[in-house]
Amino acid sequence: MVEISNMLAALNWASVAVAGMMVLGIAFCFVVILSVAYARLKVEQDPKVEAVLNALPGANCGGCGLAGCGAYAEGVVADHALLGKCGPGGEELVHALAAILGIEASTAAPVRPVVHCSAHTADMINGTSYHGINSCAEAHMVAGVIGCSYGCMGLGDCQDACDFDAINIVDGLATVDYSKCVGCGACVKACPRNIIEMVSLIADPLLVVGCSSKDSAKDVRGYCKVGCVGCTLCVKQAPGVFKMQDGIAAIDYENYGSDEDRAKAVEKCPRALLVYVGQNAAKPAPTEKPQETPQKA
Repeated sequence: MVEISNMLAALNWASVAVAGMMVLGIAFCFVVILSVAYARLKVEQDPKVEAVLNALPGANCGGCGLAGCGAYAEGVVADHALLGKCGPGGEELVHALAAILGIEASTAAPVRPVVHCSAHTADMINGTSYHGINSCAEAHMVAGVIGCSYGCMGLGDCQDACDFDAINIVDGLATVDYSKCVGCGACVKACPRNIIEMVSLIADPLLVVGCSSKDSAKDVRGYCKVGCVGCTLCVKQAPGVFKMQDGIAAIDYENYGSDEDRAKAVEKCPRALLVYVGQNAAKPAPTEKPQETPQKA
């Protein structure tokens, strides 16, 4: 009986050993098959893509218009027109990537957000008191908030969306800190009233129209002290620079004009809504507003 038991035990161990060898053999075959498949099907990546990716700041902000730094690295290698689209990298990165790509570096004007509203809390008249969720997206659904249905509500959705602390609510108005802004565009997407626009900073400081209201002059005067009333004085002072669009002043940046022309328009604006933005924009000193003249109906 003892011998039979020993024989059975030996057979069991042999079976286990054979089974183990079979499993190892099958695993080895799979490794060989996968290795061959990887070698045959592997798509060779352009070494420039890896070099570009290593040079990028890694913010993954999407400001370039692509889905993160990896997509931008592939994109700029395939299309050199994307050079300069990485806001966080700045001009230094442009030259670094140009060297990697073997092309001449050329920097375009940085694209940054501007807020088309100039109304601080003290400039708002007869606004509806809002006590709901502290969100612009929610408040936008309530009629009459801040009186103007086109203006900044100052509840900070743009501020919350910015990962660079580059836009903050100052006295009820979204205000961009251009020394921190990388041009990712998150604030534009967060604003439910679409009053934040990405523009090329062809000059720093850059003159912008701080109003988005399309209402009549009478309505504007009823809810805002600095809203555009369509007086056209800016157009008269600098007809090549300014134009009327949807009843409010607009700037033609392809014909930005001279400093003198723009200065005249800023001086004559009765509502003080022509403002300069950018890192070099000086804080405006309090000035007496000119007498208002003709307006939009």
